[in-house]
Amino acid sequence: MKVEEINRCQIQEWYPKFKSVSIKTIIHELPESFVQYLLQDDEPFLLPLSISNDDAFPNRIHNPLDEEDCQVSEGSGDEAEQPSPPPSFPDLELKIKKSIETLGGAIFPKLNWSAPKDSAWISTTGNLRCSSFSEIALLFRASDSLVHDLCHAYDSCSDKSISRPPTFFLALRKWYQSFRPEMEFRCFVRCQVLVGISQREVTGFYPALLERKNDIKALIEEFFVDNVRLQFESENYTFDVYVTNDGRVKLLDFNPWGAFTLPLLFSWEELEGTSVVGDSVEFRILESQCTVRPGLKTAVPFDYLDTSPGSGWDQFLRSADEELQRQTSSSEAGDCFSMRGLDLRQLKLGGLALSLCLKSFALGCLLVPFSCEALLLLFKFAVHFPKLPQFMLWLRLALGFSCILWQDVVNRAGEERFY
Repeated sequence: MKVEEINRCQIQEWYPKFKSVSIKTIIHELPESFVQYLLQDDEPFLLPLSISNDDAFPNRIHNPLDEEDCQVSEGSGDEAEQPSPPPSFPDLELKIKKSIETLGGAIFPKLNWSAPKDSAWISTTGNLRCSSFSEIALLFRASDSLVHDLCHAYDSCSDKSISRPPTFFLALRKWYQSFRPEMEFRCFVRCQVLVGISQREVTGFYPALLERKNDIKALIEEFFVDNVRLQFESENYTFDVYVTNDGRVKLLDFNPWGAFTLPLLFSWEELEGTSVVGDSVEFRILESQCTVRPGLKTAVPFDYLDTSPGSGWDQFLRSADEELQRQTSSSEAGDCFSMRGLDLRQLKLGGLALSLCLKSFALGCLLVPFSCEALLLLFKFAVHFPKLPQFMLWLRLALGFSCILWQDVVNRAGEERFY
């Protein structure tokens, strides 16, 4: 694969030519300071200071105690280190605010190639809908998929000479409330011939697609011949389309052939072996509920499952050790209790720990059917209590067990890269 083939798939490159058959989009060049902000990995997770007071996490309740806790006493002998001020991008924010208003008040964001689909879980809406600069910054800052755009876009190129494009762009795409994910499809083009079409949303079964399969296939084939085949310069590539209720086809995106692009219901080996002469286009959709694949909606971040030294769970277990030691310091057992090495001679402490774990595991099993968003909210609630009462410790452990029970799904779904 060549660098020029990757570059053609950047939205700022293809959108001007295909604007009439795509969805409304406004593109802004990003300042290098904002790009460096997205790449910061050794700094605290701080959202940019908003000049319009827009908050990605709007406060529902005003708690004056929070303000008192954050105040630093003056005149003390040992001056505490002052935290670094949050970043600010006022010019970019004003441009984005105006564009969002032009597009109807809500958009979904995209970088040169990728959208931050992997960080949708952190937003207040659970999807990519944004109505402010702060919400866009939150999704971008929390996304791992965008790191590919920022650092590894040309890794699969045989003529790679640079690691990243010189300029990055933010595409603000109009948010359509009526958007139906089952009507989005990925099309595979080899040697300028359409060789395959796949349902884009493979984490749900939609019976209505079975009835419309032939009609949808005909619409996409016609769209490719009339609008794409002779206009897009690459020989091998993929493109995503959306089919509206009234039978119109809208172009959503172009992606490179292979590399990090997902083949969805195909494999790249199948597509490479497909004949480009005479064969009809194969159109694949999910035919039954049994063929549904795991996705990010039924997953949690890897950080919740990482138990290596220094991880969040490792720190939590250490805090739990300390809290149990404090709570049981007055007991007859005398010796401390460790969650990693249970001394069976301490029967009282052992019984307490076993009871706590069994209760936590039982609650964790009950929590598994809940949505990922619900578990995340519970987890965020629990981690804000550094000195744990026994109930909060129980809740944390239960959430941990529920996350571990989901590990197989996470391992399969969390590795997806979204182009």
